[in-house]
Amino acid sequence: MEKNKALVIDDEQIVLDSVRKILKDENYEVDVFLSGREGLNQAIEKEYDIVLTDIRMPDIGGMRVLRDVKRARPSLPVLIITGYASVKSAVQAMKLGAADYLEKPFTPDQLLKAVDSALEIAATQAPEVQDLIHKEEMIKVLERAASNSEFFTNLLEHATDALDEYDLTGPEKLALLTGDVEWIEEQIGPLTRSQRRWLDLRRSAEIW
Repeated sequence: MEKNKALVIDDEQIVLDSVRKILKDENYEVDVFLSGREGLNQAIEKEYDIVLTDIRMPDIGGMRVLRDVKRARPSLPVLIITGYASVKSAVQAMKLGAADYLEKPFTPDQLLKAVDSALEIAATQAPEVQDLIHKEEMIKVLERAASNSEFFTNLLEHATDALDEYDLTGPEKLALLTGDVEWIEEQIGPLTRSQRRWLDLRRSAEIW
């Protein structure tokens, strides 16, 4: 029987060692990375059955990993690993395409239950379309955030909850919330300076 393949990304070696041991004992093949950027590249280049990623890492965070993994491999489930302080962000990640989240510290049973849940979701639900669907809604958000400081502050503080009134998909919201200027311009055309500025601020802020 072919083994399931898991990729684990976390900037704490103890977490990587723990997850690797637990999953290997369940007959998984496991690759681990301390760097979000290196782990993301691996997730896109190789075939995996599941990706587990910490939400807060020094180079690139779990939301960026989620965004780029789902864009490259829409059916690949992403499980968010989080500490207590960022549980709210992990819950938001589920609204943006993550299969589930796992709070540190966790037991082997909790890890395996979360992994099984994520794999089941991936097997039973069609992947969300990653292309831009709601162009006009995206433009509304871009223009409002560029001209309304209160709305922009709300985006910084409340992330996806601030976009509830807009008819947007998870991938569209994730592009806005991670400041994905390049992808947005590919989809809707050149942005104004003020639109690019708030996306850059959103991307660089310590928000997750």
